[in-house]
Amino acid sequence: MATPIDISEEAGVRYLHFGSDWIQGAMRIARPWNLELEYTREMMAALLLRDNSSWPRKVLLIGLGAASLIKFLYRNFPLAHLTVIEIEPDVVAAARQFFRLPEDPRRISIVIGDGMEYVGLSERKFDLILVDGYDQFASSGELDSELFYQYCRKRLDNLGILSVNLLTSNHRLDRSISRIAAAFDDRVLAFPSCESGNAIALAAEGFPVEMSLHELRENAQSLRKETGLNLMPCIARLERARTCPDNLLKL
Repeated sequence: MATPIDISEEAGVRYLHFGSDWIQGAMRIARPWNLELEYTREMMAALLLRDNSSWPRKVLLIGLGAASLIKFLYRNFPLAHLTVIEIEPDVVAAARQFFRLPEDPRRISIVIGDGMEYVGLSERKFDLILVDGYDQFASSGELDSELFYQYCRKRLDNLGILSVNLLTSNHRLDRSISRIAAAFDDRVLAFPSCESGNAIALAAEGFPVEMSLHELRENAQSLRKETGLNLMPCIARLERARTCPDNLLKL
């Protein structure tokens, strides 16, 4: 059965729904390239972890939604090639019709398929993998399995970072983090949950990540100058949570 697609608008923001009130994506109509939802901004915290002006070059996005993540990366990282795996063709059509998904086959590859199957069978390597795949019942299915995270790790190169959107409202957050930790040899960091009930987990492959929160703030200031994205509140919440011993982030 195809996923029901609904579009709503309120106070200048357009929303994507899968047959329920649950928000699957959003775009402020006056600022279509911005990341409207807090959790999408926090997923971009991965960009703070690698000190490389040419990173990321190869990005895999599992779950298209309202195309917020892909539009942000497309506009602000012109050297990046973006591959999107989306299981529902109607979601792609809605993203093009209502959320200004760019048409640029040189830089954007849209694959209609299953995310689990793709990472399990593909031989490609990526710098950054973003996972935000949920159905109309707020279920991610196999995309929240240890096997899936193992496959993701195999698809990352030596500077690879995985960024995953997890839900805290389903009371399975700790188990999700445990599965990521098992797949990545404990190289995982979970951000405190957003007000929306989303929590972002980052995991690293290859070269280790080690930076102070001061360095993280400096990177966030640079990213804000370059893209307009403000991740300082995200870092402040991380600092208050005291999940980085000695104010040092290690992955």
